[in-house]
Amino acid sequence: MLNNIGLPGLLLIAVVVLVLFGRGKISSLMGEVGKGITAFKKGVDDTNKEIEEQADVARDVTPEEEDKDKA
Repeated sequence: MLNNIGLPGLLLIAVVVLVLFGRGKISSLMGEVGKGITAFKKGVDDTNKEIEEQADVARDVTPEEEDKDKA
């Protein structure tokens, strides 16, 4: 169904959206989308940093072998 839209169809949809919502509403909506993307990227970066910090804290807790000569 969406395979047959083409460039004229996309232009028609863009014009209809512009008429329905107006230029100001569309620009504010795009600003909100941009803020959402920025917040998502920040959340992903914070999560990656937290995982790296936890990996630094994790360490090998197996007991070290004592010298067999002492026994």
